[in-house]
Amino acid sequence: MTVPRRPPATTEGDSAGADSGSQTLQLFERLRSAVLDLDLMPGERLTERGLEAAYRASRTPVRAALMRLETEGLAQRDGRGWIVAPIDIDEIRALAELREAVETAAVRLTVLRASDADIAGLAELLESARPESDEEDVVRAGGDFHVELASLSGNAPMTDVVRNAMTRLARTRWLEVRTPESREHAWDEHRAVVTALRARDASGAAKLLAEHIRSTNERLVAHLAGERRRLRARGLAIVEAPRPTP
Repeated sequence: MTVPRRPPATTEGDSAGADSGSQTLQLFERLRSAVLDLDLMPGERLTERGLEAAYRASRTPVRAALMRLETEGLAQRDGRGWIVAPIDIDEIRALAELREAVETAAVRLTVLRASDADIAGLAELLESARPESDEEDVVRAGGDFHVELASLSGNAPMTDVVRNAMTRLARTRWLEVRTPESREHAWDEHRAVVTALRARDASGAAKLLAEHIRSTNERLVAHLAGERRRLRARGLAIVEAPRPTP
């Protein structure tokens, strides 16, 4: 198991007074960040003892944090141990289908329920990470845009679904914005959705959002399929179920 590049934020002495639940939450958040930032690579083996040593945590919080990562699709059991969840192309396709169904329904509600100030705030979020911005900022702002767009619907379960989907996609979304051209393309698609929101065009916003989700998914899946060998050489575990023969 690779020791995280980031040093632990607390020491054993610092956390001595923290209860088990607090230590579990802190460890979960740090492990989650390490997985999403690819400090812990897809397919990398995790051991409870290794995590105890690397994060100076006790056994119970380590197990609890791993179980929480499993519920987010970021870790999975491997025999009696654990691994960082591989990048699963089939899951990426399934999440695109889920997002299209939920986000297009949410954006229709957003058109009805969001105030002009709410939509202006969404536009400001988009402007905060233009295509020429740092790549990490663009990826983060892109995910935040979709979550905020869903939250303006006023439907908390829909927002939770979108947030979870964006979390599961966070490790691979940087591949979709790997060039200035792709960042520009995604930003323009987001901006078109905001324009439709301002015009209170529910059908137009839903159509634009569906097209955006499909196009970004197609670009991502095509890149993963085309670059699988090179990405695997860099240590990224990528899996895909065999396609049925016609």
